[in-house]
Amino acid sequence: MAPSTAVSVPYPAYLRVYEPLAAFPEPERARWRAYAERPDLPGAQDETRAALVRLTAVPPVLVQERESGDAFVAEVDGVLYVCPWRTRQRCRQALVTAERELPPPVLEAALPPVARERAAAEERERAAAEEQGRAARSQPSERPVEAGADGRVWIRTALWHVPIRWFLLFRDEERDFGKTPDGPRLRYRTPMVQARRRVARALKVLRTELAEGPLVDGLVDVGRWLEEFHPRSLVELDYGGLLRLIPEELLAEDHSAAEADEGLAALRDGDEERAGELYARLAERWREVQRRQLAN
Repeated sequence: MAPSTAVSVPYPAYLRVYEPLAAFPEPERARWRAYAERPDLPGAQDETRAALVRLTAVPPVLVQERESGDAFVAEVDGVLYVCPWRTRQRCRQALVTAERELPPPVLEAALPPVARERAAAEERERAAAEEQGRAARSQPSERPVEAGADGRVWIRTALWHVPIRWFLLFRDEERDFGKTPDGPRLRYRTPMVQARRRVARALKVLRTELAEGPLVDGLVDVGRWLEEFHPRSLVELDYGGLLRLIPEELLAEDHSAAEADEGLAALRDGDEERAGELYARLAERWREVQRRQLAN
């Protein structure tokens, strides 16, 4: 479990892939089977709090030294599914992405050059380890390869909003809204085969009716990511930290996946006006959530 901390936790949403236990090779499979039996499995806020503790250290620890051994676990219809955190790998990738996307002054102030250089070096090492991992899976090796050395991550994160492209993977009947001992819950969960099929259908419509753009590019990226996992996996969209940001009455009325699907159907049927109205309403809803980042 993550250490206790008073550090304020930000507001992330998550797109996760849960792979069936059978998708993992031994001995990793046995380790996850034993891990799932723990009575104190950590949650998303535990991971986030631990990351904030590292960032507030002096000097800040942008990438933890060792890969996380934790995961989210779900059991559905008697099948055990595992979603490894791979926090270290996600942090490395986030640093490399930040170097491409942030303005230089912001980058220099927020992320020390030495940390970025180390992350870039580790990404190069990871690429080499990926080749080693392929060889290790095909024949016995005296040196074990680090789990996750292939560079995959099972979790994607968005701060202060849910990307509209994520909603296109789900349908309203897969929406799970309710209360838990820790507060409200809003998530969607669907089989991998459905998520892939919906991505393909959405791309067909968008490429036919619209010019290439951020929505198409982002959906292509999500589709490629989903192809990395076992076909019997589960895909989950979790509002995560946004549940503490959005009033419960608004969460109860939030049917963003239904609106995204309706907008796509309108576009497919040639009703561009209706599609535009639905997309604008959906985009404005999430812009309003993002504006709260600057409220204080």
